[in-house]
Amino acid sequence: MAATRTATVTWNGSLTEGSGTVTAGTSELFMDLPVSWASRTESADGRTSPEELLAAAHSSCFAMQLSGALAKAGTPPDHVHVSATVTFDKVDDGWAVTRSELDVVGVVPGIDDAAFDAAAQAAKEDCPISRALADNVELSVSATLEEHHD
Repeated sequence: MAATRTATVTWNGSLTEGSGTVTAGTSELFMDLPVSWASRTESADGRTSPEELLAAAHSSCFAMQLSGALAKAGTPPDHVHVSATVTFDKVDDGWAVTRSELDVVGVVPGIDDAAFDAAAQAAKEDCPISRALADNVELSVSATLEEHHD
């Protein structure tokens, strides 16, 4: 059974002078987040961007993929903290998302650095958002294992 999710945007004005709002349709967890061209290419100034939303999607997808793979391998994580940095840059005559860099720090009892890194690399390749970006966006992951403290 396929899952579908929706979001809507209302945009007013031209690309560079206009602005809009984005709303989560399915969950309704956010409404009317401001978005503008300047928030994509200059400074956020309290507005979001498609790239920030993509970073949120990629980091959450990766965290789920990694946590599931670690549990399946018999080493479920106590926690993982994932950040994603998405780069939006001018390429030739247009703009493009060029990179998504994931950084994960985890507390995972019973695993060593090499195994954690291998699991993170595999999750980078396997998470559905990574697969959607593959062959279009440079993907990377940096994994750091922290010691487990009782």
